[in-house]
Amino acid sequence: MSGSPEYVPPRIWTWTVPDGSRFASTNRPTAGATHERPLPVGRHPLQLYSLGTPNGVKITIMLEELLAAGHASAEYDAWLIRIGEGDQFGSGFTEVNPNSKIPALVDHSGHEPLRVFESGSILLYLAEKFGAFIPKDMAGRTACLNWLFWQVGSAPYLGGGFGHFYAYAPEKIEYAINRFAMEAKRQLDVLDRRLAESPFIAGDDYTIADMAIFPWYGGLVEGWLYNDSATFLSVQDYSHLRAWADRLLERPAVRRGRMVNRTFGELSSQLHERHEASDFETKTQDRLADKA
Repeated sequence: MSGSPEYVPPRIWTWTVPDGSRFASTNRPTAGATHERPLPVGRHPLQLYSLGTPNGVKITIMLEELLAAGHASAEYDAWLIRIGEGDQFGSGFTEVNPNSKIPALVDHSGHEPLRVFESGSILLYLAEKFGAFIPKDMAGRTACLNWLFWQVGSAPYLGGGFGHFYAYAPEKIEYAINRFAMEAKRQLDVLDRRLAESPFIAGDDYTIADMAIFPWYGGLVEGWLYNDSATFLSVQDYSHLRAWADRLLERPAVRRGRMVNRTFGELSSQLHERHEASDFETKTQDRLADKA
């Protein structure tokens, strides 16, 4: 265990800013807007306000898959929310999502704008709106939603738990890392066992359950998340999960979805805003830099 003195919680907790962690500025113990900032609105009915984190990528993959499947009315504008700069605390964003977390979606196709927040809720909303990527029979739908809600409930252990203490916390705490590494590996084993008996998460068909799980657990076994965590967690042991992630990466819509609202990695993989399909060819950051 660490040689640091034992922490004794005070009788009443108070917030200390900054806490020294990499993303300290993205969180605070109160809700509501900190500044006035209306959200931009493009020409499509679907307006997405997001960032290319795992939760954001779930939605851009879904939208790109809908378009690839021929749902022309799934065209969308994707606006970048820079959470490190506090965009999520602007008045326009908190009006859409009072929890100040990306992603958030506004559907302008009805008489009144419809606001949708929480990535699982957005996936389910889009699946039901377009009648796609969710089984229609009760058994299949239930299996799909089982795994969708599994991901929503499990991700805090992987991201806020393991990812935070392993990669972002200002000090390495052995107990915290061990606790959440154990939970992350248990979740990887859950998925690996499931994918040993089924080609996709919910069964024979590709669904929103796959789209929800891929950016988190697919990203982990592909080596994208939390520095060298793939080595630390021995992800090569989860061969069925890795094969599933490889198959999803072969889908053009998945590759496009990973680019939208992305602000890190190679410039050719970053499309900060997406307003039409041609943006993937003309407005990635490398092409914009060439024009500057």
